[in-house]
Amino acid sequence: MTMIFVNLPVTDLDRAKAFYTALGFTINPMFTDHNAACVMVEEDHSAFMILTREFFQTFSDRPVGNPAETVSVSTGVFLDSREDVDATMARGIAAGGREERPAADYGFMYQRQLADPDGNVLEFGWMDPAAAEQGPEASMSQQA
Repeated sequence: MTMIFVNLPVTDLDRAKAFYTALGFTINPMFTDHNAACVMVEEDHSAFMILTREFFQTFSDRPVGNPAETVSVSTGVFLDSREDVDATMARGIAAGGREERPAADYGFMYQRQLADPDGNVLEFGWMDPAAAEQGPEASMSQQA
């Protein structure tokens, strides 16, 4: 089975766990210890591995960047509705995250950008099912 893990460096593992569970994700205790926590985004398909900066550094010989200062990745998570996007953003902001940019509404797609307390960028979005199946041009032509 194919599964995606997105590794994110964090400065305070307990704070990061609280933030990601506030978003509605769960922690998989089988892959969680004092160095890292496995945050399940979609059971059996995708997860964030939130890693202390020191532990994250063991995965590379290059220096670990500081996501509070520079962006090197933005992870998109698409949800079932616009309302789910807004509710997730509200929970994230209440848990110490910050909205990086204003919402982007393209009609067929809606996205909002949230930085976690360490500055890692998450984009929560929704896409019209017709656009997801047929491509955005099909959805836009129906709106014209």
